[in-house]
Amino acid sequence: MPLFKNIVVYRIGPDWQAPDLDTLEEALRRQAFAPCQPTQPLSAGWVAPRGQEHGALAESVDGQWILKLAVERKTVPGGAVRTELEARCKALEAERGRKPGRKEKAEIKEEIVLTLLPRAFSKRAAHMVWLDAQQRTLVVAAGSMKAAEPVIKQLADLMAELGHVLPLAPLSTSLAPATAMGEWLTARQAPAGFTIERDLELKKAGEEKSVVRYARHTLELDEIGQHIQEGKLPTQLALTWNDKVSFVLTEQLGIRKIDIRDVEQAPKGEDGFDADVAIATGELSLLLPELLESMGGELTPGSEFALRKTGTTSAQVPA
Repeated sequence: MPLFKNIVVYRIGPDWQAPDLDTLEEALRRQAFAPCQPTQPLSAGWVAPRGQEHGALAESVDGQWILKLAVERKTVPGGAVRTELEARCKALEAERGRKPGRKEKAEIKEEIVLTLLPRAFSKRAAHMVWLDAQQRTLVVAAGSMKAAEPVIKQLADLMAELGHVLPLAPLSTSLAPATAMGEWLTARQAPAGFTIERDLELKKAGEEKSVVRYARHTLELDEIGQHIQEGKLPTQLALTWNDKVSFVLTEQLGIRKIDIRDVEQAPKGEDGFDADVAIATGELSLLLPELLESMGGELTPGSEFALRKTGTTSAQVPA
């Protein structure tokens, strides 16, 4: 499994001072992952990136810091809650001669969820985090900004414990990704160093929200230009960079389905972690600046930097 299959990239503000690795390790230990308790719906914490029991929680490979956040969720099926809620409300109505009010109904629902949580199945996910302090870049292994939010919140809490504020802004470019992708497709010409591949999704905003998808299909078609003229915007486009890295670019500047080509497998008996980190961070460090340049260059964040004390931004930078 690649270290980074889908990523969301953030720029770290100029005033942030990185803690030393030993101090970071101690803070990570205090926020180490623990499974959900019986009535706990969500638990998040740090685990060893190498996957080794009792291993380091902060790894440094060629100056690149790698962390890993585990998130466990327990979800009670909505249908089970509704069925039990309806039964209890009917019983109360028969007993009292009136239906429970909105507030009482909400309290009953909460009680039902707490009762069912110990029997609920748990689902666990893990997100790799790559922190490049020198380039002031934070990369989260997630398919979207929404999926990255638990990671950002946990990082903010971690830095707050160390007396730091983590100022972050999503990457932003002069030309919106959807506009740039539309221009490349209309001109049938990828930016220098890139190749347009055979997967595309176009969406039209508005009430209809019509969607057109091409999978493993040539994109040198007149109809694609017509779709764009009719107001459908590219939301996902498959690209290859320098014949080395294939990926899908999204309208929010997300990078998905990353495949780094010609990667040698680690020798038997070796975990290959250092080599995987060096290859992934090395190639992506070269890819990102060229990708940003292909969309008119990165907009330098200013006041848009959110002072991250919680998992939500106080300002969002438009993609």
